[in-house]
Amino acid sequence: MMDKTFDPAAVEARVGAAWEAEGAFRAGRPERAGAEPYCIVIPPPNVTGSLHIGHALNNTLQDILCRFERMRGRDVLWQPGTDHAGIATQMVVERELMKAQQPGRRELGREAFLEKVWAWKEESGGAIVGQLKRLGASCDWSRERFTMDEGLSEAVLKTFVDLHAQGLIYRDKRLVNWDPKFQTAISDLEVLQVETKGNLWYFDYPVVDETGGLTGETITVATTRPETMLGDTAVAVHPEDERYTGLIGKKVLLPMVRRAIPIVADTYSDPEKGTGAVKITPAHDFNDFEVGKRHGLRAINVLDEEGQILLAGNEAFLEDADPEPEALELHGLDREVARKRVVALMEEKGLLLKIEPNVHAVPHGDRSGVVIEPYLTDQWYVNVKPLAERALQAVRDGETRFVPENNEKVFFQWLTNIEPWCISRQLWWGHQIPAWFDEDGGIYVALNEQEAQAKAEAARGGPVTLRRDEDVLDTWFSSALWPFSTLGWPEATPELARYYPTNTLVTGKDILFFWVARMMMMGLHLTDKAPFSTVYLHALVRDATGAKMSKSKGNVVDPLGLIDEYGADALRFTLAALAAPGRDIKLGPNQVESYRNFATKLWNASRFAGMNGCQLDPAFRPESAKAVLNRWAFGEAARAVSEVATALDAYRFNDAAAAAYRFVWNIFCDWYVELAKPVLQGEGVDPALKDETQKSIAYLIDQVAKLLHPFMPFLTEELWAIKGEGITNRGLLTLASWPDLSGLSDTAAEAEVGFLVELISEIRSARSETNVPAGTQIPLVLVGTDGAVCERVERWQDTLLRLGRLSEIRFETDAPKNSVQLLVRGSVAALPLEGIVDLAAEVERLRKEAGKTEVEIKKLDAKLGNADFVARAPEEVVEEQRERRDSEAARLEKIREALTRLSDQG
Repeated sequence: MMDKTFDPAAVEARVGAAWEAEGAFRAGRPERAGAEPYCIVIPPPNVTGSLHIGHALNNTLQDILCRFERMRGRDVLWQPGTDHAGIATQMVVERELMKAQQPGRRELGREAFLEKVWAWKEESGGAIVGQLKRLGASCDWSRERFTMDEGLSEAVLKTFVDLHAQGLIYRDKRLVNWDPKFQTAISDLEVLQVETKGNLWYFDYPVVDETGGLTGETITVATTRPETMLGDTAVAVHPEDERYTGLIGKKVLLPMVRRAIPIVADTYSDPEKGTGAVKITPAHDFNDFEVGKRHGLRAINVLDEEGQILLAGNEAFLEDADPEPEALELHGLDREVARKRVVALMEEKGLLLKIEPNVHAVPHGDRSGVVIEPYLTDQWYVNVKPLAERALQAVRDGETRFVPENNEKVFFQWLTNIEPWCISRQLWWGHQIPAWFDEDGGIYVALNEQEAQAKAEAARGGPVTLRRDEDVLDTWFSSALWPFSTLGWPEATPELARYYPTNTLVTGKDILFFWVARMMMMGLHLTDKAPFSTVYLHALVRDATGAKMSKSKGNVVDPLGLIDEYGADALRFTLAALAAPGRDIKLGPNQVESYRNFATKLWNASRFAGMNGCQLDPAFRPESAKAVLNRWAFGEAARAVSEVATALDAYRFNDAAAAAYRFVWNIFCDWYVELAKPVLQGEGVDPALKDETQKSIAYLIDQVAKLLHPFMPFLTEELWAIKGEGITNRGLLTLASWPDLSGLSDTAAEAEVGFLVELISEIRSARSETNVPAGTQIPLVLVGTDGAVCERVERWQDTLLRLGRLSEIRFETDAPKNSVQLLVRGSVAALPLEGIVDLAAEVERLRKEAGKTEVEIKKLDAKLGNADFVARAPEEVVEEQRERRDSEAARLEKIREALTRLSDQG
């Protein structure tokens, strides 16, 4: 006997243990030796991470695909692992040391600090793996990898050395995103643009003649960062801006610094913004850096690694300058303090024209929370231009495709305009760069110090003292190798031969460039194969109102909390049901609760079946069924299986979930079980018919379990075990085959039972729309009906009376007046409601409702048709208006349908 209620917490732990004991998710199981392989590599979560709602979506979709393909007989490898997460992990361990009042990183030294990090990783890192198991992720956990394990580290070092030998990795001085708190370069992905209330300061720069004397003329520049003026090396104006034509080629004297800098013509300057003249500081602005390259300007760095003014001993700053004492006193000041001091000094000199409030985006470190500096440093780079072209060609040739397809356009835009990739980070945790320097700055790249020493001695002709580069590689560098390094590359392993290239990559659209593109480039260059054939990019998960989730807003949805309250299956099904291609997901607890109710519905229907003698018979064959109701149910099941498989093959997870939901809730639980009750519970029923129906229901519960298993693995595995108790060689559902119901479609059965279901549904809708009291029985009149339909109605008369809450069924040639008319598969039915409902009043009410709805739709259309509103309003607000418009349009259609039901009242 099944428990009265489904308890997800108890079931999930027990089922998870059974999967693990069986090794159910191991790739290469003996029985699948000859099966076609299917491989997905997990986007490796940070070893510091905990399951957030984005992880839950991403891994649910991967698991659906893996379980689906496993049931279709393929040898599935879902390769798991975690990422060492350079900055995040180093930050966590430094914070732990501080809490424990232990010596910090610098005091410990590199070797001792890294021992602390590895100890933390072994004890506390990777908690997310257990959380993924709670979600039901069917990875081959026996093959779990880590981006800094021995094998992957060897792959990283070999890649660096080989690319350097090929001239694709080099060292250069360029601008990077610099985090002054962590004192390291960071990637664009680790930079948050924060809307900040600031100011726009207008400064006058005096123009000088050829001898350096003041002409009395000034040019006004506007800036949001006054402190960087110390590093200005030019003023730029647009070449077609007539206000400044006569000044192009002349020079200004940089205030306080007293450095003569040129006025250059460059289209970067926008005549419509500020004064049309912009200060150019190549060492502290990415756009200015490019302007500087175009005009051969010097790049003068005036900040140190901590974001403090660096002037003393700064040869680049002092060259060609005659700084005033007040300027030199800025040395050592924090940039924010220096900003205020520079403004005050410019005002004292009468060179501050005005100050305007200005709201603009300011880059912040996503982990440090401090303002990020464009900073000029020596870093290691990959010349990705030739690698990008090959990745683009792979997409052009169809070797890799994107789903949804519109992501292909973004991919092409990014890779066509790609810049060199900065791969070095000023951290200690990570893959230390395999480069050694001699005392004269010579660089020797090698797999180890012995090789580097040999190279150096050969180059210098004798013993050389070497110092290893202290920097580590960007985390994304090792992640770019993930699809093949996890399979043993660069060794020619059996796993690499069998599972690479992988089949599908599932990841968020926000890391298309940072991870997907880099895996494409590295995979093609290093293995001569695209690492995956399909890239499915899912949208973002937002809160129930459509707003982006953030801790500051307090609207973050915790998936572990949802699992605790509603079960993993409910959360998984919710995410799948909402995962429409290209559309962000709006998620709230109410939706998860509704799919928990779906699980409860199936549990209750299965329990009802067990209480009514529906026992599984392994010998039962559905094609032998004679009862029209059972044949109809099998046909509907066959249709659902086909729809789900077709949708999953096309990565339409929401359509697959909808098809499964429709069959399980609407067809199986609501209609089939309800229509079968008289057979199961009635008196004088033909024993053969009852036996067939009992076996049919039990058989379909098995098919439902299979159909839903990719979405709701815990519930379905539990049902499979309960219903199959005592059956030999039953095994686990997760290793069972996908339903094969081909040949079970029955046109005649669908015509009969489908007509019955639609007629009852139309009767119920009409009762609701015309406000017929729930307990009131009303007559049904079939109008001008042919003989076959009359016989069908007579066969199901008792069911129609019971489920339609009808007082009688009549057959007449004309529809009665004051009736609601229904059209069901070409047959006309009428519900005479005279004396029950005032139909004329209902018509009037519905017309008023239609009018109000039409007005609302026009208002929404006007708002959405306003280009300014669509451009300026927050994305979630625009999306809300679109959804309101869709909702109102659907409501109007329903009202019009109700109006068409009402006959002429004359």
